[in-house]
Amino acid sequence: MSALGAVEVDAAAGGPLFRPLSAEDGEQRPAEIESLCMNCFRNGVTRLLLTRIPFFKEIIVSSFACDSCSWSNTEIQSAGRIQEQGVRYTLAVTSRQDMNREVVKTDCATARIPELDFEIPAFTQKGVLTTVEGIIDRAVAGLEQDQPVRRATDEEVASKIDEFIGKLKQLKELHSSFTFIVDDPSGNSFVENPHAPQKDDALVVTHYRRTPQQAAMLGLEGEEVDEKAANSAEDLRNEVLQFNTNCPECNAPANTNMKLVQIPHFKEVIIMATNCDSCGHRTNEVKSGGAIEPQGTRITLRITDPSDMTRDVLKSETCSVEIPELEFELGMGALGGKFTTLEGLLKDIGELVERNPFTLGDSSAPSKTEKLQEFLGKLREIVEGKAKAHFIMDDPAGNSYLQNVYAPEEDPELKVERYERTFEQNEDLGLNDMKTEGYEAEGAPGR
Repeated sequence: MSALGAVEVDAAAGGPLFRPLSAEDGEQRPAEIESLCMNCFRNGVTRLLLTRIPFFKEIIVSSFACDSCSWSNTEIQSAGRIQEQGVRYTLAVTSRQDMNREVVKTDCATARIPELDFEIPAFTQKGVLTTVEGIIDRAVAGLEQDQPVRRATDEEVASKIDEFIGKLKQLKELHSSFTFIVDDPSGNSFVENPHAPQKDDALVVTHYRRTPQQAAMLGLEGEEVDEKAANSAEDLRNEVLQFNTNCPECNAPANTNMKLVQIPHFKEVIIMATNCDSCGHRTNEVKSGGAIEPQGTRITLRITDPSDMTRDVLKSETCSVEIPELEFELGMGALGGKFTTLEGLLKDIGELVERNPFTLGDSSAPSKTEKLQEFLGKLREIVEGKAKAHFIMDDPAGNSYLQNVYAPEEDPELKVERYERTFEQNEDLGLNDMKTEGYEAEGAPGR
């Protein structure tokens, strides 16, 4: 029977599979299995202990010992999966108690001591359950292992390593404080907090998102796919999407282009444009990319200069337009949603008036025709900068916008007011009958 099988049988007999590391009840017995010694190729004994570290997680501690050649090896493996985020432990070592802190260092973790510019790279050591002092001892033992050969081949390098080993040993004497860092992209390493569950001022724990290179190092191809998917989604936001529709005029097949645009100092909007190759009909429409705002918006611009005609304007479907000097008001829904300049919007208003057969067509009365010609003349003067006027946009949904050319500073000619909607305005927007709170609990059938 395998060692893990033996442990599972013990657990099935009534005991927990993972017991606390500090258990003192005598029940925490390691499972033993005979295995091959990789040093002398004779049989030795591997002991496996499934244990749980308080305030951390379950781990598997394995220890091998060979009675023939006295070779031994100890390592740990995480009993859980790779975590969602990597983890970095930064410990300020100032006392003997800090040197005795338990440390779980997996094989993919990096250990560093910045004061000595010393680093143990990932995958150069097996995972260990030890202490801060034990990490330093293992580093010293690893450096001393090949020193006799170095002294025979390169005395200068050997002397420098001896000097560095001396510095590592001095750290154990705590002549000065130092920083000990364990960085593990898998998130399965651990440095003990003796004050747990209280905060440890000497220990800083930082969780971070793995880079694609770290994910590849851990063999997590899925994270690279997620990264590529995120990049693809970002590229999609920068593309113009196209889908098939029918022309609203002649009903012939046509293409509609759609683009998501971020308006500076405002929000995202969706611009859609349809061009019909059969009849030449062209339409464009703007939809807000966000929800209805908590308050309505009233924007007032005092047109004083021809440069005002170049200001960007977003007029939503719920926005009405007013020009007091011309006694003109454009109701909600007229012209639909538009993202253009102030000049373009005023020209669209003029075209809307001219296209109406009951105003300037054969069905119009002479008196009305004269008044509307006068209106169009004054409107052209405003567009050409020959006359001053006030341009007012009132949007109960709060999704309209008029460019502030002084942004982020205040515009002396632009006034933006927020107001509470009336019951009638909420009724027009369909908000009075909209219920979003407690809907599932009260409106779900059969409850």
